[in-house]
Amino acid sequence: MKSGFVVIIGRSNVGKSTLMNTLVGTKIAATSFRAQMTRHLIHGVMNTPTGQAVFIDTPGVFKDRKNPLTAKLTNKVKESLEGVNLIIYVVDPTREIGDEEKASYGMIRHLDIPKLLVINKSDLPPEKRKHQDEYESWEENFDQMFQLSALRASHIQPLRNKVMEYMPEGEEMYPNEQLTNLDHHFWIAEIIREKVFSIFDKEVPYSINVEVDNVEEKKDITVITARILTNEERYKKIIIGQKGHKIKEIGQMARKELEQATNRKIFLELEVFVDKHWIERI
Repeated sequence: MKSGFVVIIGRSNVGKSTLMNTLVGTKIAATSFRAQMTRHLIHGVMNTPTGQAVFIDTPGVFKDRKNPLTAKLTNKVKESLEGVNLIIYVVDPTREIGDEEKASYGMIRHLDIPKLLVINKSDLPPEKRKHQDEYESWEENFDQMFQLSALRASHIQPLRNKVMEYMPEGEEMYPNEQLTNLDHHFWIAEIIREKVFSIFDKEVPYSINVEVDNVEEKKDITVITARILTNEERYKKIIIGQKGHKIKEIGQMARKELEQATNRKIFLELEVFVDKHWIERI
């Protein structure tokens, strides 16, 4: 039996959460094209005939914005590197190597831990992967390089196999039926937050949050009460929308995904609050 921890690291929006979901085989982490979607160290458990690998999805390294949230998330990334057996470093060949990439790589380059380089988005045509050669030149700094599409789940199995090769002997850390460290409330909040970002592109800041207050399992329906938190009154108005249209749309999208995931009818009650201190609770 083999088991160990694998941290997935990289700058914002390279596809780390999508990769973890694909490796595990089910959706655990929320995904979005918005920066800093991941804010916690989320575990995703991959069970194989030879053992278990626990992936740690991390916040993206986001160098340009100097604010309390960015500082907190950067510290979480540094914490994630302690006591792991393998590092998967994910890059996006459509983006040039810049300050954020150098900062991300600088966190791991000195560590005496096996490192795999994953060049994501191999499904895109070559003309969109303009910086592919730049990242390929990094191959000598890693134990092995993989090119794959996390979104399309193509060329994933070779990475799965290599991950298990690096896992040491040990007992499983999670029971077979448990695929994450997230509790039910947090998982629901992640789905709602994802829908907020999918509806609003640049209209609301990345610094919004969702907190679930109550989940009540009734005979034929699950009743969920949750709050969307933002730090300014003007964003509250945008999220609610004219005559409540936007908050209704968020609720409909979240409810649909929750019903599909749980195979239960969902009643979702959403409200929007201004809370300038929610970052302190992360």
